[in-house]
Amino acid sequence: MNVKNCRRCGKIFNYIGGQPICPSCREEIEKKFEVVKNYIRENPKASIPQICEECEVDTSQLQQWIREERLVFSDDSPVGIPCEKCGTMIHAGKYCDKCKAELANGLSASIAKPEAPKIEPKRDPRGNPAMRFLK
Repeated sequence: MNVKNCRRCGKIFNYIGGQPICPSCREEIEKKFEVVKNYIRENPKASIPQICEECEVDTSQLQQWIREERLVFSDDSPVGIPCEKCGTMIHAGKYCDKCKAELANGLSASIAKPEAPKIEPKRDPRGNPAMRFLK
């Protein structure tokens, strides 16, 4: 049994995995997520400061939802966060499409592909494969 203190409220709870927050704080965050999601549907052109102010959510929490791809914005939306690798503004996730492709190519190139075993021709154990005659 793993017991921790909640990062938000300080209560002791049985930690299973994920963020170290208690079930009641987790439920509160999910309710705020629903409020933010509904606000974005009604106001697709809202910026991050507007969303945070109207929904009473921290900017870091909103950015976390965007990085987790729980919130995805359209291309014409003013909401954007920087790619963690190159800094290009993106609307969801951690990396832009270009950096995702580079990372995928780098990973696939680093995995060693098994080589076919080399088959050597069998040799005569006597060392000379020439035919011999007895006298």
